[in-house]
Amino acid sequence: MAVFTPVSDDDARELLQRYDLGDLVSLRGITAGIENTNYFLNTTRGEYVLTIFEVLTAEQLPFYIELMGHLAEGGVPVPHPQRMRDGQRLTTLHGKPSTIVTRLSGGYEPDPGPQHCALTGETLARMHLAAADFPIRQPNLRGLAWWQETVPHVLPFLTDDQATMLRTTLAEQTAFAQSPTYAALPAGPAHCDLFRDNVLFDGTYETPRMGGFIDFYFAGCDTWLFDVAVSVNDWCIERETGAFRPDRLEAWLKAYAALRPFTAQEHEAWPTILQAAALRFWISRLYDYFLPRPAQTLKPHDPRHFERILRLRRETAAPQLP
Repeated sequence: MAVFTPVSDDDARELLQRYDLGDLVSLRGITAGIENTNYFLNTTRGEYVLTIFEVLTAEQLPFYIELMGHLAEGGVPVPHPQRMRDGQRLTTLHGKPSTIVTRLSGGYEPDPGPQHCALTGETLARMHLAAADFPIRQPNLRGLAWWQETVPHVLPFLTDDQATMLRTTLAEQTAFAQSPTYAALPAGPAHCDLFRDNVLFDGTYETPRMGGFIDFYFAGCDTWLFDVAVSVNDWCIERETGAFRPDRLEAWLKAYAALRPFTAQEHEAWPTILQAAALRFWISRLYDYFLPRPAQTLKPHDPRHFERILRLRRETAAPQLP
């Protein structure tokens, strides 16, 4: 973790006095994570996760926390932020914002098969439909405006060939965002970071069951097609090359479209949005690699992975949407 806030059993007992979640049974720190401190919190009434936010402020958090609550109460398998006795979902611990959410079952699958892809595609469609009437609006904070702001900072670290592809792709995305096709794309709250390690599965590899989606702290309002593209650019590829695995991609997209069919505008936009999803993560990984935050202790991801994916999406024909 980049930052870690120690929490004692006595701290947890005091915190639980604000809730109606039973008495403390056990508290155990979770080593995974980059920006938040997390603990498994077991009580006499259930299993939960305590999150202490090290970067996001109390003013920034309501969109994410209330979105998870809205989705959970709509039957989508996501962590459910618990309300305190005063009805609020957010509180503070050691002077930092914190929340307690339900603990989902299962673990993440690093090498998903078609069944995992189908379950994930179906669940993302359910999430989009359930989020359609969510009243709070917040843009994707890592969307086009952030790309435009960040690209000048990373260009000095690139070769001429890399810089040309980055500038060209960004210019194309900027122009496309002004088009009637883009304006007609279905949009709303989106996860925006649905990689393999943000989905949990129960069951066996051959017969998986959906455990749920986690880590909503990059969520924002965007086109739902962008959410799909981010996901398949991770779930449905050969890791080494970035090329699509047709069996995984077909399973993922068909399961999604069975619940929310793709529109004519989405069919038209698909090749461009696939590039947008690759561009977003190439830029963020370039930034984290060359300009890491002072407190960042984890090794940044290799930005060349999404450079390869973007180049492939630009040079090869996009697979058809169902």
